[in-house]
Amino acid sequence: MKYRKLAAVAAGIVSLTLFTACGEAGGGGGQTPGSGGGGTITLGFSQVGAESGWRTANTKSIQDSAKAAGIDLKFSDAQQKQENQIRAIRSFIQQKVKVIAFSPVVESGWDTVLKEAKTANIPVILTDRAIDSPDTSLYKTFLGSDFVKEGRKAGEWLTKEFASATGDVNIVELQGTTGSAPANDRKKGFAEAIASTSKFKVVASQTGEFTRAKGKEVMEAFLKSQSKIDVLYAHNDDMALGAIEAIEGAGKKPGTDIKIVSIDAVRDGMQALADGKINYIVECNPLLGPQLMDLVKKVAAGEQVPQRIETEETEFDQAKAKEVLPQRQY
Repeated sequence: MKYRKLAAVAAGIVSLTLFTACGEAGGGGGQTPGSGGGGTITLGFSQVGAESGWRTANTKSIQDSAKAAGIDLKFSDAQQKQENQIRAIRSFIQQKVKVIAFSPVVESGWDTVLKEAKTANIPVILTDRAIDSPDTSLYKTFLGSDFVKEGRKAGEWLTKEFASATGDVNIVELQGTTGSAPANDRKKGFAEAIASTSKFKVVASQTGEFTRAKGKEVMEAFLKSQSKIDVLYAHNDDMALGAIEAIEGAGKKPGTDIKIVSIDAVRDGMQALADGKINYIVECNPLLGPQLMDLVKKVAAGEQVPQRIETEETEFDQAKAKEVLPQRQY
């Protein structure tokens, strides 16, 4: 009986020791909030939605890159609604993720929730789209494109294409989501590029919400309301592709009767360019995943990073589109 009692006591001590050790390995032992076992970084990411081929490619790049980098990704789709993104960011804060990244639906209205993240000592990275807050301490860095430059490149192509044209050149514009950084900046850059030549007239400009269906709908309205359209400037390829359907439905030839310049360079847009239905595309690269994960690791480690990091991009005419299309990743 005595030996049995001693054995029971010994077993209890061993059991308690094991329990304590497992508890330290699983939830304590110096582990910081936002990291899983072995120091895995947890990233909370809020995506705009799935409104276009560009966005789909961007999401896949982020998900694949997080997996390859060993980062625990908590992904949220905002479905084009700012309130959904704000709710997601607050959820990430409650979950004590290590880093928050998001692509803002619109530019304004983020200060309150980002101050909450700052108070919780969770660094924020902006991807693809910027915000207009004057308080740049609310985020660590921005990773993405220069949308003003993209719009300017589209306008510069147009001025060269119609350099010898006499009389007014009537332009219709399909804008992106109202209030979003790419819509605001692409409009601004394009307007700057054509401002010096009075023959360029933007006769109609309306949001197509970055979607193919809305692009078609708005272009159908433009064709009915405007007696003469020489050029379509679309803020993304999906809207341009929808507009092509409308132009063809009206018995006109896209790329010939109405010149089209667009931004993004997704596969469907590039195919339309190769086919001569779009005349020029300014690239906006969606494959930000690898760069984002590198930034997440640096920010999580407390390293200093540049406040703005721009992606390298190019432009395409028909010949260049035909050349690169077979190897296009998105």
